[in-house]
Amino acid sequence: MSTAIDSTAKLTRKDFESDQEVRWCPGCGDYSILAQTQKVLPDLGVPREKFVMVSGIGCSSRFPYYVNTYGLHSIHGRAPAVASGVKLSNPDLFVWVITGDGDGLSIGGNHLVHCMRRNVDLKIILFNNKIYGLTKGQYSPTSELGKKTKSTPMGSIDYPINPIHLALAAEATFVARSLDVDTKHLVEILQRVAKHKGAAFVEVFQNCNIFNDGAFRNFTDREIRDDRMIAIQHGKPLIFGKDHDKGLVLKGIKLEVVKLGNGVSEFDLLVYDEEDPDPTLAYLLSGMSYPDFPVPVGVFRNIRKPTYDEMMLGQVEKSINLYGKGDLEKLFNAGDTWVVE
Repeated sequence: MSTAIDSTAKLTRKDFESDQEVRWCPGCGDYSILAQTQKVLPDLGVPREKFVMVSGIGCSSRFPYYVNTYGLHSIHGRAPAVASGVKLSNPDLFVWVITGDGDGLSIGGNHLVHCMRRNVDLKIILFNNKIYGLTKGQYSPTSELGKKTKSTPMGSIDYPINPIHLALAAEATFVARSLDVDTKHLVEILQRVAKHKGAAFVEVFQNCNIFNDGAFRNFTDREIRDDRMIAIQHGKPLIFGKDHDKGLVLKGIKLEVVKLGNGVSEFDLLVYDEEDPDPTLAYLLSGMSYPDFPVPVGVFRNIRKPTYDEMMLGQVEKSINLYGKGDLEKLFNAGDTWVVE
């Protein structure tokens, strides 16, 4: 943190801008995610010294340098583990994990899964550009089948990971998706991520204009977005299209796109419940992809469960009540001891 803290002052976006030179490629989608995060943080009513940004390795992981809070640029894939330690030892902190598709889903996949299934109170932003950008363009765990890169000149033969599928399967209590080019939507999602108590995961479609430019263009361009994407909203019918003339229904156990009219109305469409403890519908929606379906963005899941840190503190308190505060010196010298000469 580069400036002195006045805990009584009203915070602004400027307070969360660091004095570090931002070293992303001109036009990178990371700028948008950074700007929207800096816009959201001042309105949370949280003192600046209570924020900690933890990252791994990759372009996205330079994030902590650019946000004027406490931060750690840790090691490849280990941000969730480091962040869990920070949160558990300092439960009053608001800890964010910044990661990318390579960092979080390849070397760090194991750590990411376990912090989500434990429901550690972390805010996790996964920048997904479907490429390793920092190391200049190798295919990543989210690259499409057949992707030709420097490391896959004949085309990737790996089936890609769907990050939302993974988060739902790991039982994260908040799961969402947004995109860098829709700043209004991104702000709304980040606000909800920030306010969720528990493991909050958001995948952000982020364009790497150097090594994977246009990876999402066929459904995110402003002119076509309304017809090729759907914003899922709690308590509202799943409707989309520039003229709001298409929607989703459930036929058996499969989703189907229908056109409104000719006897089909909004009342026939699925109404989404993000608070449903059963993630089955969320899983079906997250599997949709263009051109067969509109690509979904929004909140897939939002439930409340006790967090790992809450339960850990409860156990600590219970243990103290039962056995007292304990004595570390006695513990070290308990049982058999040896002297090594």
